[in-house]
Amino acid sequence: MSRAQLALRVSDLEASITFYSKLFGAEPAKRRAGYANFALAEPPLKLVLIEGEPGQETRLDHLGVEVESTDQVGAAATRLKGAGLATFEENDTSCCYALQDKVWVHGPGREPWEVYVVKADADTLGKSAAPDSHAPDTVGDACCTTRTHEPSPAGADGD
Repeated sequence: MSRAQLALRVSDLEASITFYSKLFGAEPAKRRAGYANFALAEPPLKLVLIEGEPGQETRLDHLGVEVESTDQVGAAATRLKGAGLATFEENDTSCCYALQDKVWVHGPGREPWEVYVVKADADTLGKSAAPDSHAPDTVGDACCTTRTHEPSPAGADGD
């Protein structure tokens, strides 16, 4: 089963957990320092809450599609490249307290999307080279880090 992912950067993690627990009638599936996620069956959604700067409004961090296998991530990468989209691939990356394989693309408004599989739990928040939604051809703060990166052109292999 695939499910959509919505990752939000929130200023008050505890208040956000309380609100979303009430909204969805469910408790977080995972809670760690500065992080929580809800793995919902109905609606099929992975809601990720990442603690941001105090006092700032909640903002979109990134969007995603969680899939069941590395093969599905690879198939998505092939399909996206075949459709002419620039992609960036990460394998065995630690992000959001999980070991993941993923492929990133940007929507027309520079919004970052990932197709990913969780391979195992991780003890640390980790750092991902997630494409930044604010600057073209860079890697940014979605999933915790900032560094420059050129996305792979269509048909090229990712890092």
